[in-house]
Amino acid sequence: MSNVENLAQRFRELYDAEPRVYRAPGRVNLIGEHTDYNEGLVMPMAIDAATYVAIAPRDDRHIVYRSENFSETFEFDLDEAPPSRRGDWTDYPRGVAQMLEAAAYRLRGANILLEGEVPIGAGLSSSAATEVATGFALLDCSGIEVDPMQLALICQRAENEFVGMRCGLMDQFVSCFAVAGRALMLDCRSLEYRRPQMPSEAKVVVCNTMVKHQLAVSEYNVRRAECEEGVRLIGEQMPEVRTLRDVGLSDLEEHKSKLPEVVFRRCRHVVSENARVTAAASALEESDLATFGNLMNESHQSLRDDFEVSCSELDLMVELARQYAGVFGARMTGGGFGGCTVNLVSNDSVRDFQELLTAEYEKNTGLKPQVFVCSASQGAARVL
Repeated sequence: MSNVENLAQRFRELYDAEPRVYRAPGRVNLIGEHTDYNEGLVMPMAIDAATYVAIAPRDDRHIVYRSENFSETFEFDLDEAPPSRRGDWTDYPRGVAQMLEAAAYRLRGANILLEGEVPIGAGLSSSAATEVATGFALLDCSGIEVDPMQLALICQRAENEFVGMRCGLMDQFVSCFAVAGRALMLDCRSLEYRRPQMPSEAKVVVCNTMVKHQLAVSEYNVRRAECEEGVRLIGEQMPEVRTLRDVGLSDLEEHKSKLPEVVFRRCRHVVSENARVTAAASALEESDLATFGNLMNESHQSLRDDFEVSCSELDLMVELARQYAGVFGARMTGGGFGGCTVNLVSNDSVRDFQELLTAEYEKNTGLKPQVFVCSASQGAARVL
């Protein structure tokens, strides 16, 4: 049986009801890191690893939610005071339910069963996949038409205001709007986007370092605050500047003396990364994979040196990848401090790349990485 059929069967056994099943994909970010919360440009791709939610309505306003991944069930009532944050996986679906209710969507109670394929803590956005799949399921089960833009914005609000992660919109947006076979270039200010075709002559290979350092969440919020401080200081001289999206490299150099050195480097990463995304989109549309790969390499260097969100394991993984023939580019992807790298590899080099990189990384670290080829996947939808 397929994943969907297996989940539906377990739902029937658990709740004695016939479910609907919804799917929302994880994502890998090809280029454009830490730019989304600065109203910048990003280019993610939805991946074929996804989160699945099976759901059936109840006659009351009670939510019973079970995760197969964590073998844990939690419950809450939509008519009672909003639940408080627990600091674990349950905050993501609970936050979505709370924000939907706050946005005047009156939900039905439901029994829910979740199973996720997206590796947790790997920088592939298992959290956004959980949020979007849950939100889609709750709305559709309640007879409410699903507006993908509103769903993405509400799921982002859940992560910002309930979970406490000050993320941008990228992850939720691509989970809602992705199209199979295509990347998604998003302007995080205007929310305009286009979908460049992924190349047929190369594959996206994701390599999981198998580490996630504890700095990830706290330092993410620190980086955002540093970017905001840069905007404040530059804005004293340039009142039209609202975010780093309004700043060019020449502006940044002109006002360098006004910025603490660390803040300057944080800003330089964001401003230069926006330029790389624009160039990368053009390269992808022209099938210029050599240029695209060079931009990936430059992005990693900027994230490592200016934004300081890499770590020794990510740097090693990138260095190893660049040694192999057929690798156009390699960079860390996601928030940083562990997680995954993303690599663009020619089709005829993929198998050797997987085997050689796995062996070398394990020899150097004692850790066996997960290395898998990703296909550009479809966005959130009902699948049963």
